[in-house]
Amino acid sequence: MDPFIPFDFVEEESVAVPIQNRRDGSRNDLRHDLASARAGQTVWAALSPRGRVPYFRRLRHELVMKSKELAYESGNLRGRPTAESLTAEVLPLLEACRHLERSMERLLASRRPGRRGRPLWLTGVSVEVRREPVGVVLVVGPSNYPLFLPAVQALQALAAGNAVLIKAAPGTSSALTIFFQCLLKAGFDHSLVHMVTEDAATVETLLRMGVNKVVLTGSAATGRAVLHQCAETLTPANMELSGSDPVFIRADADVDLAARALAFGLRLNGGATCIAPRRVFVHENVARAVEKKLAELLSRETLKPLPLLVRDKCLPLITDALSQESRLINGAISADGKVMAPVVISAAHPDIRLLQEEVFAPILTLMAVSGDDEAVNLARRSPHALGASIFTGDSVAAGELAGRLNAGVVTINDLIATTADPRICFGGRGESGFGVTRGDEGLLEMTVIKSISHRSGRWRPHYDPPQGRQAELFAAWAEAVHGRGLGRRFRALIRLCKLGAAAPRNGNVEA
Repeated sequence: MDPFIPFDFVEEESVAVPIQNRRDGSRNDLRHDLASARAGQTVWAALSPRGRVPYFRRLRHELVMKSKELAYESGNLRGRPTAESLTAEVLPLLEACRHLERSMERLLASRRPGRRGRPLWLTGVSVEVRREPVGVVLVVGPSNYPLFLPAVQALQALAAGNAVLIKAAPGTSSALTIFFQCLLKAGFDHSLVHMVTEDAATVETLLRMGVNKVVLTGSAATGRAVLHQCAETLTPANMELSGSDPVFIRADADVDLAARALAFGLRLNGGATCIAPRRVFVHENVARAVEKKLAELLSRETLKPLPLLVRDKCLPLITDALSQESRLINGAISADGKVMAPVVISAAHPDIRLLQEEVFAPILTLMAVSGDDEAVNLARRSPHALGASIFTGDSVAAGELAGRLNAGVVTINDLIATTADPRICFGGRGESGFGVTRGDEGLLEMTVIKSISHRSGRWRPHYDPPQGRQAELFAAWAEAVHGRGLGRRFRALIRLCKLGAAAPRNGNVEA
């Protein structure tokens, strides 16, 4: 195991100052943070993955000690119960940390392909494929899960040997500040992790200064803006963007289970979850039963008005749906235009805008369908492809349906919760982004690949210029090795032998 490598050789002026002591976010501050991160990352990257494991173990223990405080601060930002924040953010964060402890050494190990598959003309060549850190990773966090999402992404970046700059969503730094303090207590140096100012302009400034990768969780609009900035500096990015998740309830589904899942998805985090249910395609044989059960469950929930900005976007969509023969199953619209949620709409027309646009609120639409084919075709109309859920009693049919869905993650007979499994990677397609975070693949996304080939001996026939009939010899070789049919390959082998026999020692092949 690598010895503990101290960071105290880093010059004093490069040691980061916690954000709470420095909130102006000037260019000099950001330049200071980036220079400090680069200095610290050089030392951290020299530590093997095995040597990094103790840091993560100590961090996990520190996080446990602060678990209630972390949950309270994160939940308080959105008015969530502390118990919900514990289960939705803190416990998954602890599991993600432990998964890295167990898997980082294996996943980041160099790969050495053996002789199998090596072309004969590359005899003597050995190959090593290394996973190396990207450098300095900028993590841009969201407001809906202000602790779990940016913290896991930061941990994966650190596990891969990177330094991290974390930009929280405006007004959401409190839980991440506690996380930052736990990192320091666990032995991570100030130079490795910096919490930069929450100002949106920070991202563009750091991109121009030269971070090595951006990992962003946010809306599709934010993703487009940041990608435009990344394009100017050719900075790679992972984008976890908007969702408008479909739920498929087949005729053989457990209606009570499916309805409970939908109610849970509307309730969790006030409906502000990127993979919350938005579009529900329910088989016509059970559509009324699902509506009735869901209405019964939601009748126990207190209706709350949507925030002004969310209301301004959602009200026209709801009004449009109701004007096209849709029915309001739960929720209400007051005379003064307030939208009381959670809102559930039974849609009579598949072209309502509510089925096409991103809605980040406790609103879902039910659409009765004749079967899987119609449901899949309707689901494909949306440009978003983050997650999807299937409820059915037929596991074989569920697997087949999952294979037809355009989604980054599919859950069967559950909703949202299974994605907290630290082994599962998470990412979207289309307007839901690209690249993955979390899981084994999320860790590998924080690396770049280097291939190293080493040739022994002195045989280098490619150094000599082509002469004589070597073109015929190479063509015969290609057909003998790759030609169609044994007869064709055998004839090419005979021709190859004759050409080889005719070649003098200087490598020329005479006529």
